[in-house]
Amino acid sequence: MSVLRAAQREPLSRTIWSVMRHLLSFVAVGLLSLCANAQDWLVDPTPYRAHGQVLAEGKEILLSNGLIQRRIVLAPNAATVEFRDLVNGQSILRGVKPEASIQIDGKSYAVGGLTGQPNYAFLDPAWIPKLKSDPGALQFQGYEIRPALQQRMAWKPTRHHAPDTAWPPKGIELVLRFAMPTKSDEPSVRVDVHYELYDGLPAYSKWITVDNPTTSSITIDRYASDLLAAVEHTSEVDALSVGLTPPNLHIETEMAFGGMTSQGANRRSYRWLADPEYHTQVNYEKKTPCLLEVGPDLGPAQVIESGKQWSSYRSWVLVHDTFDRERCGLAVRKLFRCIAPWVTENPLMMHLIASDDASVMRAIDQCHEVGFEMLILSFGSGFNLENPSPATMEKAQRFAQAAKAKNIEIGSYSLLASRSVGAKDDVLMRDGQKPTFGNSPCLESQWGKGYFARLYEFHRSSGFTLLEHDGSYPGDPCNSDKHPGHLGYQDSRWNQWETIADFYRWCRAEGLFLNVPDHYFLVGSNKTGMGYREVNWSLPREQQTIHTRQNIYDGTWQKTPSMGWMFVPLTEYHGGGPAATIEPLDQNMDHYRNMLQSNLALGVQACYRGPRLYDTERVKQMVKQQVDWYKRHRDILESDIIHGRRPDAMSLDWYLHANPQLKTPGMLVVFNPTDKELQEKLKIPMHYTGLRDRIEVRESRVEMGEQAGWQSVQISPQEMLEWDVMVPAYSMRAFEFSRR
Repeated sequence: MSVLRAAQREPLSRTIWSVMRHLLSFVAVGLLSLCANAQDWLVDPTPYRAHGQVLAEGKEILLSNGLIQRRIVLAPNAATVEFRDLVNGQSILRGVKPEASIQIDGKSYAVGGLTGQPNYAFLDPAWIPKLKSDPGALQFQGYEIRPALQQRMAWKPTRHHAPDTAWPPKGIELVLRFAMPTKSDEPSVRVDVHYELYDGLPAYSKWITVDNPTTSSITIDRYASDLLAAVEHTSEVDALSVGLTPPNLHIETEMAFGGMTSQGANRRSYRWLADPEYHTQVNYEKKTPCLLEVGPDLGPAQVIESGKQWSSYRSWVLVHDTFDRERCGLAVRKLFRCIAPWVTENPLMMHLIASDDASVMRAIDQCHEVGFEMLILSFGSGFNLENPSPATMEKAQRFAQAAKAKNIEIGSYSLLASRSVGAKDDVLMRDGQKPTFGNSPCLESQWGKGYFARLYEFHRSSGFTLLEHDGSYPGDPCNSDKHPGHLGYQDSRWNQWETIADFYRWCRAEGLFLNVPDHYFLVGSNKTGMGYREVNWSLPREQQTIHTRQNIYDGTWQKTPSMGWMFVPLTEYHGGGPAATIEPLDQNMDHYRNMLQSNLALGVQACYRGPRLYDTERVKQMVKQQVDWYKRHRDILESDIIHGRRPDAMSLDWYLHANPQLKTPGMLVVFNPTDKELQEKLKIPMHYTGLRDRIEVRESRVEMGEQAGWQSVQISPQEMLEWDVMVPAYSMRAFEFSRR
């Protein structure tokens, strides 16, 4: 049952505030002591449950999950007055800001907030009772605490995914209601500020919804859904390095595009700014980047008709409790598993470079024989889903029926941006601007409307359950006033993003797998590039093997293994000739095995691009053997990678898979890239496996049915395992870790 309360307007007395400060200090000390002695949340998150409390006789709300804590006062207006990391006790907040801001019909408004803080370097609790409400701001009206989260989009999980995922996530939602100041009795525009706090995760989500109960339409010109005056990361007096190191928080938003990494893809949806109210900062020019603003840098310029509601995109703020790269990366990976669990779908895929009946039927049979799960009619295959002819649909349905009979999924490729469709329908850039990819269609042009209508129609009727959507929308605005889907420049980016986001959400609800080389995870895509340079696949084979594992090592700091795809050129790709390719497969079977192991043993799926997966019986058995081993250990192999030694072509490179929730909570994978047998005693950090004291270890051999016996070994008090390994030349060894 939700709780709804009217706003309390009377000011708090200094006496009440003094007592509250002492009580809250006592509670905070107790919580910190508890966290210090509790299980690490990255190993066991179960003790940390989100809850909301109403305190101070209804004048304050405290949100906490034992990892982070946020305190919001409700009078004389609603405002956040505390935001703290409970793991290390640090305050994240140094000042009070509005809960949001919005510009409607050319006029800007603060949403809630309090004014009068004398110094923005810190927030003295004694100042809080003296802060005032801005009479021109939207005023607090009430709140609602919802004890369970609603799914923000539908997910149809049709493939193997991590066993500990849940949708929607567990947690609570707080809604703060604000209304536009008005002198009449007419209904006024209302802005609701939404918070989500999650179980077992030091992160919150925030967004706004706008209701227009007036008799006229309104236009939302600009908005910021989050304004956080955070403690600065670094004090820089001079201007040479200021701005390079914002506060140690990880930000994600739904409006992410134009990049394979979070930081690049979110560059238009949030920013770290200098705080104009922070006059006491040490930077002489007052340019320290310590004010988080979440909102689009263009528009949205959205018209809200009378009686309608509009919603912003959602953002997530993840609090890092350390600067350790591995720990910070694990937190980001846990965030994605929580708020976008479809990223754990990780099918084995073949990229077929032909689309004639004989080639497709052979590829379906081969995928079935060796255990692959998905077939993509790749670029260059000749299959064009944009072709509206009945023959295209008939062919797709025939392929889909044949694939389904062998339990193989099938799909195809489509290029969206990075092409021109004609001057009338391409994005019209302003003077001095160029499209991201040199050319790009406007998604809100007449062509764009037809293109997406075709995508929906094709995937509703064909039986294809995969789309590789290349060159996805990169964020190009459009200055045309003749396209049917946008009015002009200011609303062009928002409207194009909504079109692509709506399609991806629909795909997620229908169970369609999405390979998208951009960071569209939070609106439904499953996978993007792990991070690679395409022309590297024209290098000699032995160099490609090193690049493969380097790309995976580097690409999994903030991605789970299942979030990034790799590449294996069975046939020539970007040149390189016979020295760069695996075909004929039988002649290069050892390299083929190394590429399979370099991907599968790290839980990563590659695009195996060519006309076939095997050309002889012995190659078939080798591929099947590798796939069978991977599937036997799939849960742990698709779990987080703890980074051991980066591949350097000189020594052993190694990786530890860790998931304390599994029966096998750890697996060590070691590669020898040299032409000589190598032996070494490795020091393996075991903390994130959850294993302590004595454990059981055994070698996990790829050969079917071969399993070595278990050996009991001791983990040091520093949670390190010293383990001797011997790896033959150009080979891999894997070791399972289990509880004794």
